[in-house]
Amino acid sequence: MANLVAIVGRPNVGKSTLFNRLTKTRSAIVSNEAGTTRDRQYGKCEWNGREFSVVDTGGWVVNSDDIFEEEIRKQVIIATEEADLVLFLVDITNGVTDLDMDVAKILRKSKLPVILCANKADDNIMRYYAADFYRLGIGDPMCISAASGSGTGDLLDIVIDKLKDAKTESVEEGIPRFAVVGRPNAGKSSIINAFIGEERNIVTEIAGTTRDSIYTRYDKFGFDFYLVDTAGIRRKNKVTEDLEFYSVMRSIRAIENSDVCILMLDATRGIEAQDMNIFQLIQKNHKSLVVVVNKWDLVEDKSQKAIDTFTNAIRNRMAPFTDFPIIFASAITKQRIFKVLETAKDVYLNRKVKIGTSKLNEVMLPLVEAYPPPSIKGKYIKIKYVSQVPNTQIPTFVFYANLPQYVKEPYKRFLENKIRENWTLTGSPINIFIRQK
Repeated sequence: MANLVAIVGRPNVGKSTLFNRLTKTRSAIVSNEAGTTRDRQYGKCEWNGREFSVVDTGGWVVNSDDIFEEEIRKQVIIATEEADLVLFLVDITNGVTDLDMDVAKILRKSKLPVILCANKADDNIMRYYAADFYRLGIGDPMCISAASGSGTGDLLDIVIDKLKDAKTESVEEGIPRFAVVGRPNAGKSSIINAFIGEERNIVTEIAGTTRDSIYTRYDKFGFDFYLVDTAGIRRKNKVTEDLEFYSVMRSIRAIENSDVCILMLDATRGIEAQDMNIFQLIQKNHKSLVVVVNKWDLVEDKSQKAIDTFTNAIRNRMAPFTDFPIIFASAITKQRIFKVLETAKDVYLNRKVKIGTSKLNEVMLPLVEAYPPPSIKGKYIKIKYVSQVPNTQIPTFVFYANLPQYVKEPYKRFLENKIRENWTLTGSPINIFIRQK
């Protein structure tokens, strides 16, 4: 199971730079202006064969100093509730500030593993100033430079070492895991209660790794799967303030631990930015998708035209991935609740589809011949052969060509669309690789 590592600290200590360094991306915007990171950044980090998720806690708006400090405090509390490990970043050029002291106080109470990172140690002389940070009572400061990468390898060794101790959950392998995700008030709790019913026919409730991902075994009416719970069954009392950040942190955990994500949308509100954030998390993690438009009982116009309009709007927002089922349901009236489970099961089976090599070549090669990849610099690209890679998480196809480097993304999408037209892979992501023949 993937672990979650949160980067916390006051503004301008280099959290986004460290995030970019660990995830090998440039997705977090880096600037000298305090409070640049408004949206929470989320990415994957791999080190020595271990993979974990990293969250850069940004997201505060600067109005006044009081609000600023309050927001940072909230971020840190949420991070300690949801993460498995915290990287506490301080700025070696500034020394200890009052805000650092406040953050350290929260972290000391949390009982979570914390690594104190003294950032901006760009030369050996700066390292002498690190001793000042022993005052925070968090342990030995690690001198790093997120900008140049100095010390980050040693830091990652320590991170992996501390994450080794995290308990793993005893969930049976081979049983599908469905996660109900969505922004606050989309009806996640209601739909889980509707699934489980009052009789709560539950075989096991297992608290997952460290931060309480609850697995509920559901085996009635011919179904057998785990519901990975992200709805607010866990204590919400501490985090009334920043629901959006909270829901994203919860969603990351649930999405990573699932096979199929049931994304809840609110029919009365349409698709909002928060829904798109969660959809992108599902895509990043290559999870299968079922979209449920909940609260359909509250919509006045239930005509086919209204359904088509809503469906098209969802597919347009989520393009280019549009091959997923959309169900209009109501958790309160239990309308089409059963259909949601049936569809999730079908989508899970689509992940497991195996297509014979001969059949694949028989269908795909004539299509490729009719619409070959565009020639580049007068060179013609010939695709000779295609096969499905066995034992992969999601259906993965390899096309063998003479000049694989010239096959661009639009043509890969064309190949994916043709595969989807000929075989049922609804809801499941697909990987397409072009290799040297």
